[in-house]
Amino acid sequence: MSKEESIALIRDLSNANGVSGFEDDVVQIAKDYIDPFAQVTEDHMRNLRIARNGNTQIKPQLQLDAHSDEVGYMIQAIKPNGTMRFVTVGGQAAVTLPAHKVRIRNNAGDWLPGIITSTPPHFMTAAERQTLPPVSALTIDVGATSAAEVREKFGIDVGAPAVPAVNCEYIPQSDVLLGKAFDNRIGTALLLETIKELADQDLAVDVVGSLSSQEEVGERGATVMVRKIKPDLAIVFEGAPADDTVMPDYMIQSGLHRGPMLRDFDSSIIANPRFQKLAIDTAKENHIKYQRSVRSGGGNDGAVINLYGGAATIVISVPVRFAHTAYCYIAYDDFAAAKELAVTLIKKLTPTVIDQF
Repeated sequence: MSKEESIALIRDLSNANGVSGFEDDVVQIAKDYIDPFAQVTEDHMRNLRIARNGNTQIKPQLQLDAHSDEVGYMIQAIKPNGTMRFVTVGGQAAVTLPAHKVRIRNNAGDWLPGIITSTPPHFMTAAERQTLPPVSALTIDVGATSAAEVREKFGIDVGAPAVPAVNCEYIPQSDVLLGKAFDNRIGTALLLETIKELADQDLAVDVVGSLSSQEEVGERGATVMVRKIKPDLAIVFEGAPADDTVMPDYMIQSGLHRGPMLRDFDSSIIANPRFQKLAIDTAKENHIKYQRSVRSGGGNDGAVINLYGGAATIVISVPVRFAHTAYCYIAYDDFAAAKELAVTLIKKLTPTVIDQF
């Protein structure tokens, strides 16, 4: 697959609207892309099971997982003046929200523009200007003047999902992409391209992908998918928060242009050390850049996959600057290196190797 084709896929996935529970647009893009290379089934949570063409059903089951959802918002109440209270879906800091444009899905399924706003400075006290407003003090405004107008003209009601209104773009000067939802649309692209690359190849494992919903609200889709796939081992593809703009040099473990991040530990999972060593050795042997990370917090779908029968699990992540905000960066070369590592690693997996995990 050419670089231009990869960038186009990443752009389409980033632009898609897919807050947790409303991943429909992302799922459709994934199905259209991967259908020639796999057998795809979908459940009512919008989880996709993606069985690579060439599987035998008798070899060890390798689950490749990525979550399809993004952080966003949901309308909680409509005020008499037409502005709307909302809650955040997934972990976000209130300081990153005001003054951003959003898209809100109405009852007809159309995505309409709005703005996250707060009290204008003209109407703030001196003390209020120095204080960060909580989410409860923010509203979404679609330009209406009454609650009736919001419901009747815009077709928006309580429970409507919303996402940042950001269009993904490639920046050639630095070989990065700027966009929203790289956690985890970059992992989604990695999952799809890896399965395409491995389609119909003679492997010693059966490769089954899971495009899992609702990770940002508690790994819910992955909890369902692991019970369907029943894996012997798993690789989770993620978009991990980059730390190269916030940490001292000696603590940088997920910087842009430094390769994919292999996570040893976070608050939800300890990577299988034998599987992790094989991934690291594979990177070294093939001169693929990589980073290792030990996190005091965080979590991912690997947690629930690992707990199902003790499946040996590792996490391969592409660093994402400013994850869980409206505007993020990822480096294309990190994505390409992550895919090369995943494909090369999977080709090395045999029943004998897996037994050593």
